[in-house]
Amino acid sequence: MDRVNDRTALTASARIAAAADGSLPVLESDGPLALRRTRATGPHGPSGPYTRVTVVGAMSAPLGGDRLRLDAEVRDGARLLVDSAAATVALPGRTGAPASYEIGLTVGAGAELRWLPEQLVCATGSVLRMRTTVDLDPTARLILREEQILGRHQEEPGTLATRLSVRRAGRPLFDQELGCGPGAPAGWDGPAVLAGHRATGQLLVVDPEFADKPVGTRLLGEHAVLAPLAGPAALVTAVAPDALALRRVLDEALRVLVPF
Repeated sequence: MDRVNDRTALTASARIAAAADGSLPVLESDGPLALRRTRATGPHGPSGPYTRVTVVGAMSAPLGGDRLRLDAEVRDGARLLVDSAAATVALPGRTGAPASYEIGLTVGAGAELRWLPEQLVCATGSVLRMRTTVDLDPTARLILREEQILGRHQEEPGTLATRLSVRRAGRPLFDQELGCGPGAPAGWDGPAVLAGHRATGQLLVVDPEFADKPVGTRLLGEHAVLAPLAGPAALVTAVAPDALALRRVLDEALRVLVPF
């Protein structure tokens, strides 16, 4: 039996709330969205270490028809790092219905969020609609990485529609949509878009210090660019032949933008 494709579609949610004292007043999850507090051995902020939460996949998801939601609140003065234990793989379900995955992030006054999950892989036959919405206090800092891998090794991509919307002090800062794979708008794989590449991603950094020290536009290798945004913020956009090459570019961009 194919236990993955035979599974019934599910609805699941998870919630994180981080406080300035390093505690996690809320850490709730069910279904495939298992949250675990992990040791904060990673990067440190200007005032000390981050509270770290890792998303651990408890089952294969998202499958066609699944409805997933993950919310994270970084309260005033808190510092939170969210990563994941493995890549998220979107798979087809029994009915061909699309899956949805919504992420809501809120970062309070003087708080900082590093949102650094592993890659999203869209397997052949999958249909996924993903939406990330971020609300920032004007004094908040954000480091957000997204990586999309179109198809597993030597397979055609699934269909992916993503949207990232960021508001700062209630005003739009960034709003971008991406559509790839079968059913996406014509031209998504043309020379002006992905040009045959099967890995694409972006790194968004929002930092109040950029208001006085904005970053300059520059190329990062052959297929990546760093550009300043009004906000103040900086965006790195990249395409690559595979996940490893994409991660190398975005890791280097992170070192350039956040030198600690």
